[in-house]
Amino acid sequence: MKAEILAVLNGKVGAFRGDDEPSAIDKRPVAGPVAIGALGLAGDEQADRVHHGGIDKAIHHYPADHYPFWREHLGDVPLLGGPGAFGENISTAGLDEDSVFLGDRFRLGTALVEVSQARQPCWKLDHRFGVKGVMARVVTTRRSGWYYRVLESGQVQAGDGLILVERPYPEWSLSSLFALLIGGEAKSRPDDLRALERVPVLAETWKVRRAKLAEQYGVT
Repeated sequence: MKAEILAVLNGKVGAFRGDDEPSAIDKRPVAGPVAIGALGLAGDEQADRVHHGGIDKAIHHYPADHYPFWREHLGDVPLLGGPGAFGENISTAGLDEDSVFLGDRFRLGTALVEVSQARQPCWKLDHRFGVKGVMARVVTTRRSGWYYRVLESGQVQAGDGLILVERPYPEWSLSSLFALLIGGEAKSRPDDLRALERVPVLAETWKVRRAKLAEQYGVT
């Protein structure tokens, strides 16, 4: 599996739609090669380091394939005129949450990255688009995007390839994982909740979420 990288994006912390609360969700395309380290792209920032960034969420990937859906759903929104509307660092065509799996390892430019979780949407998406219901629509449609942790540093630029090199957990598509932990399917999938405990590559915060759901539904 190989996909072309359409854009590499980073963002700086700044005012969020005129509010006092800062954010770096406004990612912009970067020309030329960008270094990749353990915490993601050089020059990329996160305002809320509790919920964004870190080892397990070093790089955010959102498929360009979802943009036609959002244009149809939201109309002529300027944000959807190019990549970065969802705060992504990487934009590609040809990959989505059904074709990418937890633990997948990709050669991203010259770096090696590993899929750690799907993205859990937050209220900032509604605020960014100025429309209520975007976050909820992400949940119901499973158009979440995903995060990588960085296993080997390197560099990347638009036009490079994103090449799958290993798929250790082919039973865990990101759409299925998202539905289990975020989309409300945990109660009806107790066997999957048990099985997920044995997947060490899952991001630490989602391990905690899995454990809470298992406790809530009496899964041991």
